[in-house]
Amino acid sequence: MAVAGARELLSRATVGRYSVGAFNITNINQMLAVVEAAVAKRAPLIIQTSVGPSKSIGPEVIAAAYRAIASAAPIPIALHLDHCTDAAWCRRCVDAGYTNIMYDGSHHAFDDNVRITAEVCEYAHRAAGVSVEGELGTVSGVEDQVKVAEDESALCDPARAVEFVDRTGIDIFAPAIGTAHGIYKTENPKLDFARLEKIAGLVNGKGVRAPLVIHGGTGLKPDVVRRLVALGGSKFNVSTELKHVLIDATWEYLSGHRDEYDPGKLDRHTGEATRRAIGAWIDLLGSAGKAA
Repeated sequence: MAVAGARELLSRATVGRYSVGAFNITNINQMLAVVEAAVAKRAPLIIQTSVGPSKSIGPEVIAAAYRAIASAAPIPIALHLDHCTDAAWCRRCVDAGYTNIMYDGSHHAFDDNVRITAEVCEYAHRAAGVSVEGELGTVSGVEDQVKVAEDESALCDPARAVEFVDRTGIDIFAPAIGTAHGIYKTENPKLDFARLEKIAGLVNGKGVRAPLVIHGGTGLKPDVVRRLVALGGSKFNVSTELKHVLIDATWEYLSGHRDEYDPGKLDRHTGEATRRAIGAWIDLLGSAGKAA
């Protein structure tokens, strides 16, 4: 089990109608806590890093730590680079040992997005059999979520979804449906459920071609999450919440232990907070007990 590719995990999730949590980490202690939570739930897992942590820590260091931890785990675990807009950095992370790469060309015109994403796919598939995630449409930040959700041109065009998958050769597909990165500033974000359902039917209705990804998981209500999973979202990205958990738990511990200077105790405290958060997400996504 242990080291795994994201596509194989997500293909099973698409068929089984559950979603695999893809959790962004910023340090090795957080990585350990995420894995421990998934092991306790017997859930498949995707560890993610944004480009920033991959550069500050180093992709080789992250990949080495991942492989050491995953090789001892009784569950399948993938390592994913999230939202990378630099094809050269995608190639660097492929060479370093990531098992999955996201090239985000959503800021380009359609044909340029297709061309560069296809080039990343060719390199990843040839060099290491690494799976690739691509995006069509714009996954906004919280400040412009409403604007993007109401702008038809910013969302994924279902009519072009199959063309995008076919022409790029991507393994995993992130269609923009109105979700946003960060903490939503409205109680009911504007999500296009019908669009997701249509794209799922077009792309995966006759067999799994490219499992679908939901970005912007933090702050969504449980019933919304369950609906997105039921409509075909088989990879669910969570980043901002884990940053809040880490910083809040650190502040909580330091505020109550000003006379202590034991980093190990701080790590255990933040690790426990992270494990609780991950466990709750795994239950919500329906992936508990799904480690094959």
